[in-house]
Amino acid sequence: MIETVEPGYDPHLVEYRAGWELQQRIHDEVVTGTRPETLVLLEHASVFTAGSRTQQHERPEGGDIPVIDVNRGGKITWHGPGQLVGYPIVRVSRDDVVAYVRRLERMLIDLVSAYGIEGEQVEGRSGVWVERAGGWNKIAAIGVRVERSVAMHGFALNCNNAMDPYGAIIPCGISDAGITSIARETGCDIAPRDVAAHAARAFARAFEEVPA
Repeated sequence: MIETVEPGYDPHLVEYRAGWELQQRIHDEVVTGTRPETLVLLEHASVFTAGSRTQQHERPEGGDIPVIDVNRGGKITWHGPGQLVGYPIVRVSRDDVVAYVRRLERMLIDLVSAYGIEGEQVEGRSGVWVERAGGWNKIAAIGVRVERSVAMHGFALNCNNAMDPYGAIIPCGISDAGITSIARETGCDIAPRDVAAHAARAFARAFEEVPA
C-alpha cells in the first residue's frame, strides 16, 4: 500500500526547501522500512529548480524567483502556484530507473486523459507531451533520483499555472517546444486541488497493480 501525503495547497504553498526536507525525511524512513512507500502531492511557492545537467545559459538572468540547485537528473524547470507536484518515494532498482520514468509518463497520460487530453510520450524526451498545430507542448515534466534503491523527486503537472516564468529559462533544456496546461487544453480553470485525488488514484493504478 502506498501512502498519500498532501501537505497543503494555496494559500498554504510549500516553500521548495521545506518540501525537499520533507522528501528527505520520508525517503530515509522508506529506506529503513519504518514507513510505507509514499506519494507526496503539493503546490510549491514559485521557484526554479536546476538539475545536475543544467547549463549556465539555460538559467534565468535576474528576477525575483529563486533558483535552487537540486540533486535530481535533468535540467532547469519551474514550480509554482497552479502546478501539481508529485514526489513518489518508492522502491526502484537502479537498473530500472528508465522503466520507472516511462511508467510515470504512462500514469500521467492516464491522468490527463480523464480531462479529455491526449498526452503522449516523445522518444528521447522525458515527460508528457500534447501535440498542437504540428508542434509539441509539455504538460508534465519528470525528474528523478534513486538513492539506496528508493526514488525521490518526481513529476510536475501543469494545471492552471501561469506560463510567464517559463519565459525566463530554457525549460528542461528544450528550446524547440512549448509548454501547456490542463486549463489551456480544456478551457476550464482546473486547479491542483481538483486534480490531486485523481492523481493519487492514477498512481495507485500504475504502481499497486497486481500482476496477472
